[in-house]
Amino acid sequence: MLIVKRHNTNPYFNLAAEEYFLKEFKEDIFMLWRNEPSIIVGKHQNTLSEINIEYVKENNISVVRRLTGGGAVFHDLGNLNFTFIQTDKDHTLNDFRKYTEPILEVLQKLGIDARFEGRNDLTIGGRKFSGNAETVWKNRVLHHGTLLFSATMADLGQALKVNPAKFNDKAVKSVRSRVTNISEHLTKPMDVVEFSQLIQNHIVVIYPEANIYELSEKDHLKIEELVKSKYGNWDWNFGNSPSYNFQKVIRTEKSGTLEFCLDVNNGTILQTRIFGDYFSHSDQQEIEAALINIPHKEDAIRQALSTFEISDYFSKITIDEFVNGLF
Repeated sequence: MLIVKRHNTNPYFNLAAEEYFLKEFKEDIFMLWRNEPSIIVGKHQNTLSEINIEYVKENNISVVRRLTGGGAVFHDLGNLNFTFIQTDKDHTLNDFRKYTEPILEVLQKLGIDARFEGRNDLTIGGRKFSGNAETVWKNRVLHHGTLLFSATMADLGQALKVNPAKFNDKAVKSVRSRVTNISEHLTKPMDVVEFSQLIQNHIVVIYPEANIYELSEKDHLKIEELVKSKYGNWDWNFGNSPSYNFQKVIRTEKSGTLEFCLDVNNGTILQTRIFGDYFSHSDQQEIEAALINIPHKEDAIRQALSTFEISDYFSKITIDEFVNGLF
């Protein structure tokens, strides 16, 4: 087994690194890694329906889609992530206990009564501190999990706070659980780096043949290529979402009420309808038509509407108010 040392905290790089080691290496792999503030959405999720888009924009939070299924999670530097990649000729999936057992053993040595509960969660006192997911590629299994150690809970709650009335789709939805930080249950203070080292030391005991592996220049270049071609792209992170219907009502003092209804497929707007008690000088159908076949993406929408004077179609509304109504 290779214990891969990971120092990068860029979420696009880190998610790309998982795919790189899954597909380019034959050895079994173990990795511990952390991300700067980011939301990591499941492979089958509608990204926009999982995130608080206003909060994400205001706080410059990265949004990245991962290879595995399951729900959306918030990462920051107080969240430690672990990854196992192993060759499995039987193509076994969902053996969550096998890969989470080493984590539980470390916590139990620290005097914490941590348990495996439900489908894929680790809990302390019934409160979740770890969610886990898996995928299979050929004869390789990738299992990864989050470990809330000293995460900023306020950010976690706000970043994933979404109005469910906006979206009607068949995408996999995240299930919110009561959560806790591991650090709250320690009898002696410890930071996330020290906790990470404890886990790595335990893995070495379990796999005595393990060797430490540092990323080479070639590894870095290959991973960066994958960031450019996939993980850093809107098409993967947002456009790859399942089909959905979007609906939102906005109210302004000057223009009245506008209701936006969108049909979206593969991230592209197929139909737009706008209703409301607004006044106008021009027919809003021209705006609706201009948004057809446009990505459900702010800069693309602004570009499509750049030749229109929005207040002619929706009296006294600004372009910023209008665009915000579409997310």
